[in-house]
Amino acid sequence: MAPKGGTCFFLLFLACAALAIPPDGMPKDKRDFRDIAKKLTTEMWNFKNLPTMLMQMRNSSVASACYMQAFLAPLCWATLTTRSENNMTSDEYDTLLSAAKPALRNMPFNLPTDVGRWQNLKKMMKVLMEVYDAVSKDQRTRVVRWAKPQIIQKYFNCTMRPPSDPRSMLMKSCNPSLEWLKVEALTMMGPYISRLATKDVDSSPKDQLCDFFHSGQFASAMNMTSKINPSLGKKFLERFRDCFRGKEFAENVDKLGILACHFYAAPDLTPDISRKLLSELKYCDDFSNPKIKQLKMSLVKSVMSNTNSTEALGELGTSVTLLSPKQLSEIPDKPLKELLKHVGSTVQWTRGQQRTLSKKLLCGNVSSHDCWKSGALKSLPPHYLQSVASGLPSSVLKNIRSILPDKEGLNNMCKQMTKGQLMALLQGPLGQMVPSEMVQKLPGRLLHRLSLNNLDKANISLDQVVSKTWSRSQAAVFAKNMMHDGKKFHWKLRSVFQGVTAEMIDDVADNETQDMAQAITETPQWLSKAQAGWAARKLFATMEKDRVDYFKNVTVEEMNNIPTNLLLHLPPRKVRDLPDSVCPVFLEKIEEANLSSLPHRSPSRPALTQRALLCLAEGPDLSGLTNETVSKLGPLLCELQPFQLLQMASDVLNFSLQEMASCQHIPQRHRADIIQLVEQTFGDPSDWTAETMETLGPLLLLDDNATSALPYKPWMKDVLYFLKSGMRPSKALGKKIFDLTTTTTTTTSNSRSTMSGDEEITVALIEELEMDNVYWKPTQLAQMSNKTFLATLETLGAVSDYGADQLAVLSKKATEVLGPVSQMTDSVVKQMGCITRGFSNADLEKLPFSLDTLEEIDKCGWKEPQMEAVWKGVTSYHNLQVQQLDAADMVALSQFICGLNSSEFGQLTLNAFKDAVGSMDGVQCSYEVAQHLKNLAVSAFGKPNTWTEAQVSELGNIVAGLDSAELASLDPAVFSFISKSCIRHIQHLDALSATQLKALGPDNAAMLTSEQRASLSDEQLAALESALIGSPDQTERSDESGTPSLNVEGISALMKPFLLLLMGSLLL
Repeated sequence: MAPKGGTCFFLLFLACAALAIPPDGMPKDKRDFRDIAKKLTTEMWNFKNLPTMLMQMRNSSVASACYMQAFLAPLCWATLTTRSENNMTSDEYDTLLSAAKPALRNMPFNLPTDVGRWQNLKKMMKVLMEVYDAVSKDQRTRVVRWAKPQIIQKYFNCTMRPPSDPRSMLMKSCNPSLEWLKVEALTMMGPYISRLATKDVDSSPKDQLCDFFHSGQFASAMNMTSKINPSLGKKFLERFRDCFRGKEFAENVDKLGILACHFYAAPDLTPDISRKLLSELKYCDDFSNPKIKQLKMSLVKSVMSNTNSTEALGELGTSVTLLSPKQLSEIPDKPLKELLKHVGSTVQWTRGQQRTLSKKLLCGNVSSHDCWKSGALKSLPPHYLQSVASGLPSSVLKNIRSILPDKEGLNNMCKQMTKGQLMALLQGPLGQMVPSEMVQKLPGRLLHRLSLNNLDKANISLDQVVSKTWSRSQAAVFAKNMMHDGKKFHWKLRSVFQGVTAEMIDDVADNETQDMAQAITETPQWLSKAQAGWAARKLFATMEKDRVDYFKNVTVEEMNNIPTNLLLHLPPRKVRDLPDSVCPVFLEKIEEANLSSLPHRSPSRPALTQRALLCLAEGPDLSGLTNETVSKLGPLLCELQPFQLLQMASDVLNFSLQEMASCQHIPQRHRADIIQLVEQTFGDPSDWTAETMETLGPLLLLDDNATSALPYKPWMKDVLYFLKSGMRPSKALGKKIFDLTTTTTTTTSNSRSTMSGDEEITVALIEELEMDNVYWKPTQLAQMSNKTFLATLETLGAVSDYGADQLAVLSKKATEVLGPVSQMTDSVVKQMGCITRGFSNADLEKLPFSLDTLEEIDKCGWKEPQMEAVWKGVTSYHNLQVQQLDAADMVALSQFICGLNSSEFGQLTLNAFKDAVGSMDGVQCSYEVAQHLKNLAVSAFGKPNTWTEAQVSELGNIVAGLDSAELASLDPAVFSFISKSCIRHIQHLDALSATQLKALGPDNAAMLTSEQRASLSDEQLAALESALIGSPDQTERSDESGTPSLNVEGISALMKPFLLLLMGSLLL
């Protein structure tokens, strides 16, 4: 007789085999959850059996992970959201809800129209709280929008839905001033309250909101939240302040949670209260708003004012990084060592702090120059080396003997090192390892610095290769070696996929193409636009060998088997041919697609968008689309054209524009019209509230003129800081923030005044502006006091794009404050940073630059005559000969290698150059100087027509030094491996064939300047356009790899004998 539940388990294993779920549990593709749920719902299961089976499994020791995780989770959620709760008992509801939770972590989910009883709502919100960390921001907002009417309906038996909503007819309307956000609702929503609208906070009764805060429930609820909109944060703060009298609020700062990140104007606090607030601020993003950093610094000062400074130091935690180098130098050795031991590698020190720590712990009262020369580091304890190594000169790192032997220790030590320092470690203490040992023991940052020269000597197994993360040039070496080793090429490549070429993909056998495509899907982060195009075309060509017009009559199952990131590359004609029958699976794929591997100019983008709209609207008329259906467009919503948006109903248009504000990319040609549409729909931005700006601001900020025209409102700067953290850098946005920071508004008269040249620039202003200090006028900088200049020297020196007039003022002030150039020390030069670019060439020759300093200031926009002067100064100050430069020195020289003359280039050691060149990828010299570097490359790697993909990638910007004949001689296959930063510096693109231009691929083709385009013929321009859009005959590379998994047939075949054995044992 079969044991209890035997039939149930028989069905379980039968289902596993039939649906071919991987035996390790969760499906790889999130969309598979929905597919499983549909199959099970329609083909296999009866609802009444489901709770019983779940309870039997819960009580069984042989419950299957395959069953529970892959099958029942989506099925249970589908049951809860489609069936009436009146048809199930409370126990059944609980059982289904508990089993559904795994699916909520792995797929976008719909929410039920009505959960039934009040208790069911509480239970569902509890489960949604438990998966909060795995839910997207948009999904969290949808949960809040869903929960609010549910709470109002269940608790108050009324509705706030508009009269136009059919659901509002079933219930009386609520009083508009209903205070619905009571303690029970706040508790039920937990971390989702971070997505409330500001007006919702006003719907909370004062006594209940105060109780929620007093009890610490608010801070507890916000533990899982790392960010909250400024307007909502300030609204909560405003309401919570009303709960206290006088200074009582300050005494309760430990209950603020994430709100502490908006508590900028903290009054003078006691050291104890400062410590509490500092603890609350530890999860704030210092880089999103400089005010947070300023607040932390004032709190650190308060904490350190404690009479027992050693004890106070231990209370700072990770905020110890806010201590100035001077303050760190004054801490006694013993507590400083204890502090470093406590914070370990969890903190990021500035360069100045690193240098101070290394000197203090290793040199004591001896000068840095004498200390480093003495070789005192040879016996340094490994533990302290881990904390201070990033502050050591490369020349010292080469001679360390007490290197940490374990990979974790090395990894921590290398986290903040420059490329020159890393190369110094490889040359010095780690240079005794053989290459194969290096591959086994070195962490990723050091592995990336291994030259092709070293990799050629390493005998590395396939398992070692795929388990590591490699650079692009290294990946190209491994990919080629795998193809030529005589064994069957497989696709468990991970980061090595970066090196896969079009030829390798073209050579994949038809019966292996699906495995290749699946592998690419599983690790898409290594896939370039070019590689995705190659793989897609290979897959589509293989499919079309099966039958003519494959995509005209593709089945649902066949569509399911096409990886989403490759489906995106389907040519427009084939997209239009897709039958309506595959619309559901097509939309499911599109909703979760990532368009990053599809060229921005690809004609497949508008074709996919149009096909998705036809599927959703079931025709050309878009007026019937709803918010829910528009959400199914996923990232294609960002591709909508203004005329398509205008066809939608007004509420759907509003919703769509708000959703588009989260887009990573909106086509350039659509932006002006979309911004105009935003203003037509939501009114003049000068009349917007802070909340509207938070929601729609990202769209306005796409346009420099709209950014410059933003009004001067008290909340505007905080909102722009909030939006800036998620956007690409913009000069217009930086200038607007500068204007808002340096402009004062008189509330009574609503007038504004901007700082004039006579008003003093303060330390606080400079520290807040950071990189935006670039917008000070020279006359304003000239008025800065010497005291302010000295206090903010490192901040001002970090700005890389000053104009000549600004640099003239700042360098003059430097000599006034710091003394003449001839008396400046290396430490002072390091602090000045990019300000040194303002000195004359004669003065540059006198400055005591170290090679490590040069690496830190190489992005300051140096001219070649200046670099020549700096190089002369370096050789004179250090008594250095060019023949003495090793690989680490060449890397540290960075951009300043352009200062060498032709004779000196000829004296560089070839082996050192071969080891260094892969870490010199950012060097960009003039064409004349680049030719000298190119000659070195030819000596090292042979003539350009023999260069491989790996070598071209390794050489970086040096490729720009090729003459027209050399450039034309390059193999087309290497063009997608040319560095993107190199493309705009290549002078002879008109020498390239159409085939070579097509081979650039979308990313490189997009880098050409208008001047370069102007030099091309019509045929060449057509080829370039083909590369830009990713046409079928292009050649290109990728940055992705993946691990293949068994296909449906393979899993079924694998499972059958296992299932027969298991079924037999269960039924005995």
